[in-house]
Amino acid sequence: MQRVRLRYTKRGRLRFTSHRDFQRAFERALRRAGVPMAYSAGFTPHPKVSYANAAPTGTGSEAEYLEIALTEPRDPETLRALLDESLPDGLDIVEAVEARTSGLADRLTASVWELRLDGVDPADAARAVAVFNAAETVEVQRLTKNGVRTFDARPAVASLDSAASSEMHSSQADRPTDQPCAILRLVVRHVTPAVRPDDVLSGLRAVADLAPPVPAAVTRLAQGLFDEETGTVTDPLAPDREAVTAAPATTPGAADPAAAKASA
Repeated sequence: MQRVRLRYTKRGRLRFTSHRDFQRAFERALRRAGVPMAYSAGFTPHPKVSYANAAPTGTGSEAEYLEIALTEPRDPETLRALLDESLPDGLDIVEAVEARTSGLADRLTASVWELRLDGVDPADAARAVAVFNAAETVEVQRLTKNGVRTFDARPAVASLDSAASSEMHSSQADRPTDQPCAILRLVVRHVTPAVRPDDVLSGLRAVADLAPPVPAAVTRLAQGLFDEETGTVTDPLAPDREAVTAAPATTPGAADPAAAKASA
């Protein structure tokens, strides 16, 4: 059995796709591309797809990850191209690598987020960020199925900075505006309870009275292991790429795009 790890995106309007909607679209893409999927045992077999730490509905992402199990070896790049063609624009498969190491989910310990605050003056955002970073605790509330929960969001935030609008990620180009616009760059550790970008925005409102007039446009730029020394988030697929380079597959089967589409 071959395992392949994929990185995919949620761009533009497709950021409003729920995780369940993506699962359905991806399983249809697997069938359309003729991927030789491995299936689980039991009364209702389902394709072996492992999703890792999906972004919340309504947020864009450049760094979503999943792993699939195949019954026959396939070339990862050919497989990536087939699946990308079978998905709608905005849900893009941008990278594929054969899994040669264990514990992909364990390597997703932090995320880098970009928060676009339309209608917020960058100077006001910078002042609010300074207050947030100086605070020892930032209590926020979240409505859960068990009622309102209060927790401290500050320890999970590894860094929070304001950036110039020229540094804005290109995925936000679907929201042009001539109004003031502040851009925040957030690195947050994956802890329990999970601290999401909207929790940080609630914290900015609580400690610095920063309240954007419209909902923030949020994009995950990266996720992976958090390096405490450098404060950076590393690429979770790097160990697999390095392992493949060190020891190439002995049976590198390659999928034929035309044949796969004809059999779908």
